[in-house]
Amino acid sequence: MHPAHSEADPILRPKEAAAAIGWAESTLAKSRLSGAGPAFLKVGKLVRYRRSDIEAWPSSRRRRSTSDTGAAA
Repeated sequence: MHPAHSEADPILRPKEAAAAIGWAESTLAKSRLSGAGPAFLKVGKLVRYRRSDIEAWPSSRRRRSTSDTGAAA
């Protein structure tokens, strides 16, 4: 096992991460450009995601109204 890899927090490829959140892989790629998607890792040219970041991301998008920007008041 690679030292940076943990069975408790597996590293996902973009295709696996997109499937986990119900997005197309291309949508996930576009979200990386805009900064609107889950946190990701860059290893050289490779993009990877921690499972924990993929699981936590929807909670970070929670809003109370359509006008709620999510910014701290």
